[in-house]
Amino acid sequence: MYLLYNIALILAALFLIPVYLIRGVRYGKTRRGIRERIGLYDPEKLAPLAGRDVIWIHAVSVGETRAAIPLIRALRKTWPEAGIVLSNVTETGHAIAATVKEVDVRIFFPFDLSWVVSRVLRRIAPKLVIIVETEIWPNFVRHAKRQSIPLVLVNGRISDRSFPRYLRVRGIFSQLLSYFDAFCMQSQQDADRIKVLGASPAKVQVTHNLKFDMAVDTAVVDRALQRQRFCLPENATVLVAGSTHAGEEELVVNTYCALRARCPGLLLTLVPRHPERAPAVAEMLTKQKVDYRLRSQLRNGSSLLQPGSVLLVDTLGEMLSLYAAADVVLVGGSFVPVGGHNILEASLMKRPVLFGPYMHNFKEISKLVLQAGGGWQTKTADELAQLLSELCADNTLRTAAGEAGYELIARNAGATAETVAVLQKIMGD
Repeated sequence: MYLLYNIALILAALFLIPVYLIRGVRYGKTRRGIRERIGLYDPEKLAPLAGRDVIWIHAVSVGETRAAIPLIRALRKTWPEAGIVLSNVTETGHAIAATVKEVDVRIFFPFDLSWVVSRVLRRIAPKLVIIVETEIWPNFVRHAKRQSIPLVLVNGRISDRSFPRYLRVRGIFSQLLSYFDAFCMQSQQDADRIKVLGASPAKVQVTHNLKFDMAVDTAVVDRALQRQRFCLPENATVLVAGSTHAGEEELVVNTYCALRARCPGLLLTLVPRHPERAPAVAEMLTKQKVDYRLRSQLRNGSSLLQPGSVLLVDTLGEMLSLYAAADVVLVGGSFVPVGGHNILEASLMKRPVLFGPYMHNFKEISKLVLQAGGGWQTKTADELAQLLSELCADNTLRTAAGEAGYELIARNAGATAETVAVLQKIMGD
């Protein structure tokens, strides 16, 4: 089985390596990214780990990396002498990782080929591997077990979409799950599902969702400072559409254009989930005859954007700052069948949050936000336009929703401490 899997990965690599090369050009990481994905590291890269117990955290992309930040900070406090490695698959996740000062070494996750992951595990020699959510790579997990490296799944979840797929390969999946030492799951449903898939009940614990433990620096939440940073007028009503995907920008821009007459102070900030899509979005704005400015073109002293125009964000790692500058936040991946993105980031900034009908990857969180009154879910463009019109006209409504979302986060905090308690048992502390 693993031989066939390795052959399939080699064939996939013939496609993936050119993709990573092209995407790497966008982020200036072409050579280093490819070398790290095949398990080759410059000697100085891993030098900070020498002579230290190593904890390796793997977070595939942006959402998982942000969710892991509270845990990483707790790991640093709990094991101050440990070397912390953070790996990612995507360039966007890697860019977020670069902002986490508690991490000693940041790498791209290696291709899951047997000889690659075996060599990487021997080279890094972690005392513990932590996998965020459900990023389970067969060869990596298998070779970690062979090298007697403890494996823990944290912030684990099994979505409605993933569960039937895993059930179809339950025989294989249960073997992989047997290699783990502990499962820290977000909810009881997630815990029940991973048990059905073959996880030992004695290893499964509900530690809740790390996303509720997010924290930010004081400067990030300073609305006036962030408005100045992004050249946004203080008196404008700023709508930030974050993590948008293809098809969503058109929906948002059409709604925005329809609202400009009713909401003369409205200003839109568009943040595509993948910044490399910015040129395509810019082309759409040009066809719509909507004035826009790229985030990368802003400088100290740049003139302020004007209501009716668009700030198109083609950079990485600024989402929370952009949300802090907003009056209303719309989170993408939810108006097309992607499954949604983390809406709690808007609540953390005390901003009302809007999202569409496709939230199956964040079903529990979206339900809690709606129940708390921290945001709204809309199903049609007309509903979205009506709601935005009401929010633009009612600052009290916006403030109340933002506060309600923030209070929800405060009530549900604590997953980090529960997760660390599990890790301490595994580490023998």
